[in-house]
Amino acid sequence: MPIERWSTAQVLALAPDSSSARTAQGVSAATKWEVTGRDEDVLWGLCRGSGKNPYQACVDLTEPAYRCSCPSRKFPCKHALGLMLMWAAGGVPDAPAPDWVAEWRASRAARAARTPAAAAAPRGSADPEAARKRAEQRADRIAAGLDELDRWLTDQVAHGLAGAERSGYGPYEAMAARLVDAQAPGAANAVRRLGRIAGVGQHWADRLLGELALLRLLVASHARIEELPAPLAATVRSRVGVPVPTEEVLAGPRLRDRWYALGQVDLADERLATRRTWLHGEQSGRFALLLSFAPIGQAFPAEVVPGTILDADLCWHPGNLPMRALVAERHGTEQPEGAPAGAVGVAAALAGWSAAVAAEPWCENVPMLLGGVTLTDDGHVVDAAGDAIPLSAGHDEPWWLLAASGGRPVTLAGEYGPGGFRLLAAWADGRFVPAPLGPTGDRRGPQLPPDLLSAALVGTERRPHKAGAVGLLEDAAVALAYNRAGVPPVAGRKPIEAAPEETSPQVPVAAAHRLALLLSDGGVPGGTEVALGLLGDWLTHAADLGYRVPPELLPALLDAGRRRTALRPALASVAGRRGGWLAARRADWRYLLSEATADPDPQDWTTGTPGQRLAYLAALRASDPAAGLALLSETFDAEDPDDRARLLGALATGLSTADEPLLEKALDDRRKEVRSVAADLLSALPGSALRRRMAERALACVRIERRTLGRDRLVVTPPGECDAGMRRDGVQPKPPRGVGPQAWLLEEILARTPLDTWTTAFERTADRVLDLPVADDWGPTLHKGLARAAVVQRDPAWVTGLADEMSRPVNKDLDPYDEALTAQLYEALPPRELARYAAQALGRDPIRAHRLLAMQTGPWTDDLAVAVLDAIKVLATGERHSWHIGELCRTAAPSMPVTFADRAAALAAALQATDPPTRQAIAVAQLASALTFRREMYEELR
Repeated sequence: MPIERWSTAQVLALAPDSSSARTAQGVSAATKWEVTGRDEDVLWGLCRGSGKNPYQACVDLTEPAYRCSCPSRKFPCKHALGLMLMWAAGGVPDAPAPDWVAEWRASRAARAARTPAAAAAPRGSADPEAARKRAEQRADRIAAGLDELDRWLTDQVAHGLAGAERSGYGPYEAMAARLVDAQAPGAANAVRRLGRIAGVGQHWADRLLGELALLRLLVASHARIEELPAPLAATVRSRVGVPVPTEEVLAGPRLRDRWYALGQVDLADERLATRRTWLHGEQSGRFALLLSFAPIGQAFPAEVVPGTILDADLCWHPGNLPMRALVAERHGTEQPEGAPAGAVGVAAALAGWSAAVAAEPWCENVPMLLGGVTLTDDGHVVDAAGDAIPLSAGHDEPWWLLAASGGRPVTLAGEYGPGGFRLLAAWADGRFVPAPLGPTGDRRGPQLPPDLLSAALVGTERRPHKAGAVGLLEDAAVALAYNRAGVPPVAGRKPIEAAPEETSPQVPVAAAHRLALLLSDGGVPGGTEVALGLLGDWLTHAADLGYRVPPELLPALLDAGRRRTALRPALASVAGRRGGWLAARRADWRYLLSEATADPDPQDWTTGTPGQRLAYLAALRASDPAAGLALLSETFDAEDPDDRARLLGALATGLSTADEPLLEKALDDRRKEVRSVAADLLSALPGSALRRRMAERALACVRIERRTLGRDRLVVTPPGECDAGMRRDGVQPKPPRGVGPQAWLLEEILARTPLDTWTTAFERTADRVLDLPVADDWGPTLHKGLARAAVVQRDPAWVTGLADEMSRPVNKDLDPYDEALTAQLYEALPPRELARYAAQALGRDPIRAHRLLAMQTGPWTDDLAVAVLDAIKVLATGERHSWHIGELCRTAAPSMPVTFADRAAALAAALQATDPPTRQAIAVAQLASALTFRREMYEELR
């Protein structure tokens, strides 16, 4: 049966640890592989490594099984995981496997053929009588150990549990060690757990007494094991720690079904890591638990991938509540088309829990498959009947599930126990979404009667119980089982309001995989700094194409936008309506609500977020400026001050003289931000009264003196004070520290004056005006005011001339204010002019070159890209410029045209001729990989 493509989440579930998952995403780009292919059920590829020869990696998808020639001890290694990630994204073509893959497949087939024969062969000529004696001896040791445990348990209650908080872990470890000697490891582990309860948490005494009571019940059950029914006796032996041979389990009844892998839970103690994988039968409706073990620091053996269907025969370990199973025979693996069948409501699931506790009082958790459930605002899931169940601590704020479901009913898989419902996976719109790995907590309240607990705390020697310490433990066991088994559904919980429906299309699958790489740690060539630049580039392109991101990636994206404000405008466009809905539910994501969103709706004007209202007004202004002006005029006075400033800024789209009355009115607003926006818009509006007023003030301050002898010059008469009219038009009266009042007022007036005022009044071009000398040392102030005007008005002639004027010699430091203003001029330069500045600085002043390159917005020009690569080539001939080259490569990665990827790769290959490669060569190679990464990124978004 052909294997359907897995999802990225299913592949990453196979990673032995989180670091392997991150590094695997770093080798999942096509640029890391010389060649890849898929031959039936086997993936194969050659991955470039640090050595001369590539690593040979292949994966058999049927189990899965892995093989790689890298020296990693992790299983699967990052190369095998990266190969599967490429396949999940559709990046592995069908191609016949080379000889080394065929040899591996043949060797595996040969081992599989030998396995049945080996299993059928006798295990040796052991003497049955000797085996019987050894079994009797072990039974005697276990019985003696449990007798000692029984006395120890009664002593704890007789002497009082209050002293357990001071005793520490030592007494429990000592008792556990004696049980290990008695060959009762299951009981020993239970005693060790007691040491982690004593003195920890709010209700530790209640939980400690409950666990002591269940241990006493186990000891009493083992003492009567010959009288118990066979299934219950098998459960008791299993809890004590008597193993059941694998061949004995496999010799039992088999059940073939299509088993849906619901999810996994990884646990670890001081010695061993345990993985629980839950399966659910499609036809039988039965649950099965696969247990895997690995030493701490080593990977688990591969069994099944969460979210896939395993066609197999299973055999169960004997017990009164048989859950643990072994895979007797596999028949294939496939990708499901939707959620697993057999999901039930909360009441039916809790009834199953009650039956489980009745069958096995020591039961700690059971699997649940809930259908049609919705999250609530207070950490519950509720079904259509109104029955709710609490989520366990650590899973009670599942942002991943909120994002994936949008507050709509989903199918959930998880484990239920006294601490609540622990999420394993969800199926939203038929898509499998695994829960993030992480610890879970326990916030349950008291479960035992207060009189039992108070007697146990003081001790039955001081407060006698009617049946002594043993009777108190037996009563506690009965009360605990009754309390656990009788859990009713929680009533009165309301599901959260669902997110609005989306209208924009979702990005293609390959592009979504690329976004996941950008959001991962170490998944992009060049490191985190390059990844942040590429993330902004990805978001901008996706926004321009009208896409939205997969909902399950929204939490990570919103976190990225919280840290980097530059990402927010594009993020608001691609987050969709679900992004805004999600942001409204968490304080540190609410910044998104102020950003203009994509796909505006007329209803947004009355009920939407501030960002949605702004988006609708901007869209309306683009199509019908008059209608947008009328809409804003109707509500302007009633708007919140912050909203007035934002909404008024939307008039920049389609700005015309019709907008002037509202903008003039806004100049009298009490809020400074509103007045500032209005002044800026009126300054940009040709023919506005504000522009005429500012021009009159400016010409009163600056005049041209035409001289018969010598050059004409500019004469400055600064204003004496800031009057009310100047304040209304946006002139700020208070100067910054170190600037005189008159100089500041002059600069403020010039900054708000239309630049064509000077070319008209002086009858000269911009460069000739700037060339005029200025009398009485007013030149710097005059040029600063003109520079501020040029930055706002974006006049190329003025910007270029003033950038030349404001620039200082390379070896002279700029005043901080001057430097900031010069940087703004550089940013306002046309791209070709800025590229010219940067190219000139590359060889003379690396610091300034890096600043200029960082100011480039959008793709570089070809001339600048050539200049940067040429500079790298020259600098790479020495050993002193590795930092300079590294910075150039990191700056170029998100901005250099992708058409230069091959040229950068050729330069990297020439530099990598040394052995080992230099740091310069490695930096250029990363630049080439990043450019190729971007080229693929653009192709995926088309």
